[in-house]
Amino acid sequence: MIAERGAAATAHPLASLIAIDTLRAGGNAVDAAIAAAAALAVIEPAMTGIGGDCFVLIAPKGGDKVIAYNGAGRAPAAASADWFLERGISAIAPDSVHSVTVPGAVEAWCRLSDDHGKLGIDRLLQPAIELAAKGFIVAPKVASDWRRSADRLRADPIARAVLLPKGKAPGAGDRVAFPALARALKAIAKNGADAFYRGWIADDIVRRLRAEGGLHTREDFARHRGDYADPISTSYRGTRVWECPPPGQGLTTLMLLNILAECPQTADPLSVARLHTQIEASKLAYAERDRHLADPQHVEVPVKRLLSRAHAKRLAAAIDPARAMPAVPSDLLLHPDTTYLTVVDKDRTAVSFINSVYYSFGSARVAPKSGVVLQNRGACFLIQPGHPNCIGPGKRPMHTIIPAMATKGGRAVIAFGVMGGHYQPVGQAHVLGNMLDFAMDPQAALDCPRLFFEEGGVTVESGIPDSVRRELADRGHRIVPAEPDDPLGGGQAIAIDWKRGILIAGSEPRKDGAALGY
Repeated sequence: MIAERGAAATAHPLASLIAIDTLRAGGNAVDAAIAAAAALAVIEPAMTGIGGDCFVLIAPKGGDKVIAYNGAGRAPAAASADWFLERGISAIAPDSVHSVTVPGAVEAWCRLSDDHGKLGIDRLLQPAIELAAKGFIVAPKVASDWRRSADRLRADPIARAVLLPKGKAPGAGDRVAFPALARALKAIAKNGADAFYRGWIADDIVRRLRAEGGLHTREDFARHRGDYADPISTSYRGTRVWECPPPGQGLTTLMLLNILAECPQTADPLSVARLHTQIEASKLAYAERDRHLADPQHVEVPVKRLLSRAHAKRLAAAIDPARAMPAVPSDLLLHPDTTYLTVVDKDRTAVSFINSVYYSFGSARVAPKSGVVLQNRGACFLIQPGHPNCIGPGKRPMHTIIPAMATKGGRAVIAFGVMGGHYQPVGQAHVLGNMLDFAMDPQAALDCPRLFFEEGGVTVESGIPDSVRRELADRGHRIVPAEPDDPLGGGQAIAIDWKRGILIAGSEPRKDGAALGY
């Protein structure tokens, strides 16, 4: 998709349309991103919601002074490792009440609206309110995600009542409404973040969690506040790539790009040499992530050392171009979900914006009066005293969701992100490499087939040629075909062509999404 004045790419056509409508009504890219994110919290409920978290990168007026916002929530103040160990709890299961952290998305939306938007949070939430109150038509990929989560939702009486109308997951084309969520959104539109963190919505959530033995209190919600943070970056092929700092795993993407920059380039994006190198570099970068990544407000994360060229050279030297190395087992749970969107406006302000409830429908819990689906981001914590990512009072877990931005020559040139939890750093490196190394436009870069190493082997999408699969297997990789209804990740990207004055946008073919512009 090519546009001149503004563009938006999201995981749902209706959200993309809402973003464009917001731009055409006088809003800027921040306004449009918030309006689209709020709509997705209704119409893509497995992936996102007001009970989840949010990370954002903004390049005002298309410059290279990138702003990062960390909208991640924290563990309850009573959540010490000792508390869990004394009760024989050695890991936080995805469906545990203790997996629920304080949601950060609403505070982030309201703060960014106040600081960088033009229209105000009341106006921005109106499309989402209408969708929740009057209902929306379920899209095909949304229906597939919903169906795959049905058994988890049935385990919770409230989730079953709210999210499984007539006792089953809605199908594509069905109409669904969330009246309780509409009331919560109306309260936020009227009273801002206070309505969520200090009002009846917080009461509703805390009561629900405490009834199951959760450690959450009203004070945990009332004290929540996100943070502006200095973004981190590296240079790849002459382009600077920006990420939010820890606890997000954007650091992993930058380490991966640094390793790949030390390796020979190839002429074919689906060559065995490229894909083997990507797999091996990913193993190395993820092992570093699992050793070091955590909340920098609680532990020191050696970002400078991990992003040094010397470190990248040492890691790259461990790659055997002819043989796969063993994968280091990861502490991170697999199969989380999320949604990503990007918007660029007429002034070329670029926004890279990601929201998530972690697993599909988060913890599979719903607060009864507000209809808030509660995330399970706390499942990313370890209960290992001494480990940087060990759970602690008021601590944020290592976070998988990562928006990205690329700049060159003092200007923003690409706003992009790739969804898929554990997969995201590999996905970002793959899609960015497609654009920078192989001159693909955003849509072609997103369309390109993918693979990803996991502990069981290398998951390979159907577009990877059989000959390449055989050669990868010959190098020691165990090939696992991707399930047709479970492709690798999702993504959106907008490239800014400053010379021609146009925007080139792409949207993930593995999702329901669309790239729109005007």
